[in-house]
Amino acid sequence: MAQRIFVIDDAATVRLYHRQILEGAGFEVHEAINGIEALEKVLLASTPFDLYLVDVNMPKQDGYGFLRELRQLDIRQAPAIMISTEAQAIDRVKAWEAGANFYLVKPIKPDALLGYVHLLLGAGGTA
Repeated sequence: MAQRIFVIDDAATVRLYHRQILEGAGFEVHEAINGIEALEKVLLASTPFDLYLVDVNMPKQDGYGFLRELRQLDIRQAPAIMISTEAQAIDRVKAWEAGANFYLVKPIKPDALLGYVHLLLGAGGTA
């Protein structure tokens, strides 16, 4: 069974880019356009997600808010990579405080993205 990765980003082109990379590596990809939609899908999911890729700047609820709420849920927690165009040190600190495991600055090269995904998913990360 393929590992499940949840991509949360308001930009359709970014979601498509990540989907193509991840599905090409054998992962099952799910998407949401903001933190509120993502939380709803997390709560309704019959199978937990194995990893989250989270944008910072999104309408309705940003990535920081999503991760803070996600980390408070009584569910199996999975690692999260925050991916943003914001490159200041304070952005990294805010991401870690919200519950991110890594903070990457866009654009991400496919091999770099897959490297971090495999690192966080462990030896079983090769879907």
